[in-house]
Amino acid sequence: MKVLHVEAGRYLYGGAQQVVWLNEGLTRRGVESILICPAGSDIATAVEGNARVHAIKMSGDLDVGVLPRLIRILRAEKPDLIHIHSRRGADVYGGLAARFMGIPAILSRRVDNEESRLLSPLKYALYSRVVVISKAIGSVLVSGGIDASKIETVRSAVNADAYNAEVDKDWFEAEFSLPSNAKTLGVIAQLIPRKGHKYLFNILPQLFEAHPQLQVLIFGQGPLATELKSRVAQAEFKGRVKMAGFRDDLHRVFPNLYAVVHPAEREGLGVALLQASASGVPVVAARAGGIPEIVFDDVNGITFDVADEAGLYSALDTLLANQELRDTLGEGGSHLAHSEFSIDAMVEGNLKVYQSVLSR
Repeated sequence: MKVLHVEAGRYLYGGAQQVVWLNEGLTRRGVESILICPAGSDIATAVEGNARVHAIKMSGDLDVGVLPRLIRILRAEKPDLIHIHSRRGADVYGGLAARFMGIPAILSRRVDNEESRLLSPLKYALYSRVVVISKAIGSVLVSGGIDASKIETVRSAVNADAYNAEVDKDWFEAEFSLPSNAKTLGVIAQLIPRKGHKYLFNILPQLFEAHPQLQVLIFGQGPLATELKSRVAQAEFKGRVKMAGFRDDLHRVFPNLYAVVHPAEREGLGVALLQASASGVPVVAARAGGIPEIVFDDVNGITFDVADEAGLYSALDTLLANQELRDTLGEGGSHLAHSEFSIDAMVEGNLKVYQSVLSR
């Protein structure tokens, strides 16, 4: 089997990391892989040895030149199947290139935002299957007019073995200027409105009064950075909230957190939550999008309704007051990450979709 992958992301996180793991797994199973990606992207180096790479100019939705570039490569490589992994123009131009060449194609969908009911059926008609990373995303597509029979759920993976670092409180407290014996909550998300930081910020003053040891670290980057930094500087937060920016060593950070908080309004799945679980850290998260498919009450975390600040407060208050509950949920998360969200499970899921499409 020869599969050509298209990933338009330039940086090695989220979907692009899943593509790297997928190519590694497919190579072990005897599948020949080709990758088309933007020139200068991190993934080009990461897949070395597991895929033949074509790095081309890919400038987004308005770069119509992507279409002839893709067609030229398809003519040269003659793959059995095309797998489009991202948007930024790749989902439309990739589907059109596949249709022009008469090669079956599948599309991965990792976000739960709605699309135009007028245009979506036209785009998804280009694909034999649509692979979604959560059933919640599949439901959004069906509500947008996409045929449910062509939707397959293959959840994202977490490299659980990479998140077995030891607790290192001395390093952690020094790195983030934290007092000794702090109970530290972490938020790991892009700094954008739909991640729901405001709901946590609204309840923190009350939570600080109830839990004197509480500290909060906000990880991530994005357009809300300046606004959030200004807010956490206010007196009501008592200097106990810190903007920690983007980190590439979260595997080292996670074991030192008391819990991870994710009050998102919308979320396709939430890979950072899987990483937290793999590290043995409980998750307190809103029941948004695909989150209920990876965070289970009394197993690896506590969930609450979207925008329910009272529910968020109650969950955190309960967890912060009960170390035994915290440890139980952490152990449950570690088991869940290793058993249900392994890289092998993700690779096998995609491979079954390939085999189903080609058998037709």
